[in-house]
Amino acid sequence: MPEASNKVKFGLSNVHIAKITETDGAITYGTPFAMPGAVSLTAEPEGETTPFYADNIQYYVAVANNGYTGDLEIAMTPKEFLTQILGQEEDTNGAIFESADDVNARFALMGEIDGDVKKRRFIYYDCTATRPSAEMNTVEESKEPQTDTISITMAPRSSDKVIKAVIEPNETNQNVYDTFFTKVYEKNAVAGV
Repeated sequence: MPEASNKVKFGLSNVHIAKITETDGAITYGTPFAMPGAVSLTAEPEGETTPFYADNIQYYVAVANNGYTGDLEIAMTPKEFLTQILGQEEDTNGAIFESADDVNARFALMGEIDGDVKKRRFIYYDCTATRPSAEMNTVEESKEPQTDTISITMAPRSSDKVIKAVIEPNETNQNVYDTFFTKVYEKNAVAGV
């Protein structure tokens, strides 16, 4: 009997970030760290469609896949993201300093989406981000939580043009699925490797 698959998806949780280091064209990833408080993630496709006309018809259509752009809305941006990815500096007192000279790092963005049957885990392999936009309001009759929004570009990875991967658990990949957030998943990975 075939395994049941999701008909719908909903919810976002377990967002993780892994910093990219690139040396001589080779990409390595740091240990993923959690980004708690994920509210939403949008990912709009980037790339143009170019039609070619011949014989008085649309003879061929070329579609460029340039990844995605979108926003990650989060309860509050964690210190690890500010320092490791946005290049901000923490002083000896724990204050975080933003400077015009901060250098942003590229990163992998990982997360989990619930489904009606199984949770689906995803990864975007080569991302860049803007500084978070924040909204701060006075407390009126109720305490309404405010969020940070980080604009993210999810590009094809420079080493092999891979953009993203999605995995759902099954009988043969459960160990890999269970360790998904411990390191950046690569094609045909084995758990613990």
